[in-house]
Amino acid sequence: MIQENLNDLQVFLVVARERSFTRAAAKLGVSQSALSHTIRLLEERLDVRLLTRTTRSVAPTDVGARLIAGIAPSFHHIETELVALGDLRKKPAGSIRITTGDHAAQAYLLPALRRLLPNYPNICIEISVNYGLTDIVAEGYDAGIRLNEQVAKDMIAMPISTDATMAVVGSPDYFERYATPAVPQDLTEHMCINLRTPTHGGLYVWEFGKAGQAVNVRVNGQVIANSGWMIYQSALQGLGLAYLNLNMVREDIKAGRLVRVLADWCETFPGYHLFYPNRRQPSPAFSLLLDALRYRGEK
Repeated sequence: MIQENLNDLQVFLVVARERSFTRAAAKLGVSQSALSHTIRLLEERLDVRLLTRTTRSVAPTDVGARLIAGIAPSFHHIETELVALGDLRKKPAGSIRITTGDHAAQAYLLPALRRLLPNYPNICIEISVNYGLTDIVAEGYDAGIRLNEQVAKDMIAMPISTDATMAVVGSPDYFERYATPAVPQDLTEHMCINLRTPTHGGLYVWEFGKAGQAVNVRVNGQVIANSGWMIYQSALQGLGLAYLNLNMVREDIKAGRLVRVLADWCETFPGYHLFYPNRRQPSPAFSLLLDALRYRGEK
């Protein structure tokens, strides 16, 4: 394949990843019209439609998605090898793209970067905060941070936190208006703040367990959010009960800003893990990030 085709394919991957010609053009440093022209020529040359365009968004067609799955790993490998050349300069360098939820980013990733980045000015970390179960290879990420149960089995996973426990919390003002739930099933009578999961578009089901008994509850309420931070803020405002990582609300519980209920129904499970493809050869910069994030136990 001639070089121009390789360039066109790389442009296509950027557009597909950004889901926007405007954002892709800004990232590539070209005009939007030039970008559209490149994609149009690529589709004509391959004689297939790769992208579905609307006035608001851009998404891969089925054929486009198949092409992404086939070529994205190869381009990612090339980029990784180019970054690894920084080792020849004895100065770790390059960009690392990470997808993570907001609580993991705030509690674990940012503190690690605060320790790491001042000593390595040539390393750049791009953070994408979302709750989707992202295919990090297809989407062009180097790594992701999720709870261990959400990590695909073919990934290398490294713990970066203690085990996790969920907590049902509400503001004191909320409990002046509503009775305290005694069992998870009582939550159906409460105003609860729902999480919209981006992967499937549904509402997250609250999961509980006690003495080997598992209970899943579909809750209802007036507020639905796609961010743990928004759910947390909504609970502080008395808009309903929230189901959040205990580490996120521990200080608020101690200070009396939030009240925890159903604690005996919230079991402990493996916490946050950083994960990445098992075929990846870590670059010097990525190895430094792994070391900065690695969980070494309670101090």
